[in-house]
Amino acid sequence: MLGGSLRSRLLGGVGGSRGQFGARGVCEGGGAMAAGESMAQRMVWVDLEMTGLDIEKDQIIEMACLITDSDLNILAEGPNLIIKQPDELLDSMSDWCKEHHGKSGLTKAVKESTMTLQQAEYEFLSFVRQQTPPGLCPLAGNSVHADKKFLDKYMPQFMKHLHYRIIDVSTVKELCRRWYPEEYEFAPKKAASHRALDDISESIKELQFYRNNIFKKKTDEKKRKIMENGENEKTREQKGEREKHGCERETPISCLLHTPQRGIKPTIWAYASTRDQTSSLSVTG
Repeated sequence: MLGGSLRSRLLGGVGGSRGQFGARGVCEGGGAMAAGESMAQRMVWVDLEMTGLDIEKDQIIEMACLITDSDLNILAEGPNLIIKQPDELLDSMSDWCKEHHGKSGLTKAVKESTMTLQQAEYEFLSFVRQQTPPGLCPLAGNSVHADKKFLDKYMPQFMKHLHYRIIDVSTVKELCRRWYPEEYEFAPKKAASHRALDDISESIKELQFYRNNIFKKKTDEKKRKIMENGENEKTREQKGEREKHGCERETPISCLLHTPQRGIKPTIWAYASTRDQTSSLSVTG
């Protein structure tokens, strides 16, 4: 039997602290989502800690998940689970893993955990099903291609719910380092805690930095000019149509009677002009 709550406390939902199996909302009162934000635009941020990078023998020992909107605002914090693995596997880890997982307390936590891999997949799948539509939202993270290999093998149902594409912050990092080296110097440095939830938070902050400092944003002034140009073009077209039929902008309502030819009924064009738009009506009698 699974302990804890499977339901995320999201956007002003149930309060309370986050337990090992629970999920809590980050923002209250619905303020996290911008008006009209589509659930299909959300990103599923995941980070794994493993006993190593060998997909044939190594295993997942910790997993965390966050959901953001397309503007990188955190909408929901999912489970942060430590998965039980045999002592023999932990003892066979590389020196690097033994040092860092030992220093962070993760190795000890894995030995004390009772969470199985199957239970963990059920928890995470339940969470993302609540927060995202099937097959539309991509996996996101730093060097997340490595996490994806382990998820494809050990949590296939979870991965089937996500889009096949990924958002890898490390790709943006490497491009920025090559194309914008001066700006890259100011990118946020990682604390290197090597814990899943901390790593996700740092990855989101890093992508926020690249978005604000590398990706060029359309300013309100540019948007205003685009809208004005569109309105001006529309006005010119309307004026040309009125002048074509002998109607001026200043005349609220005018009619032009076309002289009928033999066998052709006369057509009356009536134009009604308002402050915002001009409409026309033809009557054939």
